[in-house]
Amino acid sequence: MAKYKKILVPVDGAASSLHALQETFKLTQNGISVISVVPPYHGDLRFAGVGEIEKLMRAPCDQAASLALDLAAEAGVEISVACPVGEPHEVIADIAASEDFDLVVMGLREDQGIIRFFMSGPTAKVIGYSTKDVLVIPEHASLNWKKILLAVDGSEASVKIVDRALDLAKSYNSELLILSALDLPFQLYGDVNLKDNLMRGVKGYLSEVKTEAEAMGIATREFLRVSKAPKAIVDLGREEQVNLIIMGSHGRTGLKRLFMGSVTEQVMTQAPCPLLIVKT
Repeated sequence: MAKYKKILVPVDGAASSLHALQETFKLTQNGISVISVVPPYHGDLRFAGVGEIEKLMRAPCDQAASLALDLAAEAGVEISVACPVGEPHEVIADIAASEDFDLVVMGLREDQGIIRFFMSGPTAKVIGYSTKDVLVIPEHASLNWKKILLAVDGSEASVKIVDRALDLAKSYNSELLILSALDLPFQLYGDVNLKDNLMRGVKGYLSEVKTEAEAMGIATREFLRVSKAPKAIVDLGREEQVNLIIMGSHGRTGLKRLFMGSVTEQVMTQAPCPLLIVKT
C-alpha cells in the first residue's frame, strides 16, 4: 500500500479535532469519513424524558458534524458524515476495523497535560483499542512529509513499521531519518565488551534498513542514541525539526497496557510534530 486512501476522522467539535480534519484533506480529496460519536446515557431513564435526553446527547455531535461539512465544502473535499452511538473509543475502533479503513486520524489538544489526557482523552483510548494505524495531529501542528523520523528497535514487529515508512517516504519523496535507541541498564555500563556487541548489532540493523531505503531512492540518515527510547525519539525530532514521527504499537493493547508507561504514550505527549502509529 502506498498512500492512505480510506481514512476515518472522528470529530467532537473541539478545535483540535477540526484541525486534524483539515490536515487530513492534504492526504486525499476523497475517501474521508467523519464520525461524531454520541455517548450513551448512563442515568436513570425513569426520571427523564427519553426523547429529550437523546436530543440533548445528540446535539453536540450534530453540531460537530455540521462544522465538518462546512470545512469540507470550503476545501472542495467530499466527505461522508455519521453520528453513531456508543463509547467513543470503542465505536471508532470498531468502525475502523469493520469497514476496513486504512487510517484513523485523531486530534490532540495542546493544553492536555499527561494526567488529564490519559485519564479522559479519547485519542489515547483509540490507540489502545484500534487495530488500524492511527495518525495523531497536535492542535497547531501542520502535516508535512518532507522529513520523516522512523523509530525502530530491530524486533520482528519492526518489519511492518519499516515497510510502511519506506512506502510512505517513497510516495511523498521524503527524507528518512532512522533511529534506534539503546537503553542500557546501569549495571552494564562497565561491561565494555557487552556494550560494544549490543551497539554493533544495532548499527548493523540500522545499516540494513538504510541500504534498503537507499535502494528505493530514498535519502536516508541513521542514528543510534544510548538513551531511553522516548527521550531519544523526542530529542532527535526536535533537533532535526522533523515533520512526522513513525513508530509502532502492538495490535489491540487495551488501556491498561497503554497506560503502563509505553514508549508510544510518552512520545505522544511530547512530540513536536504529528505522530503516525503503525499497528503491528
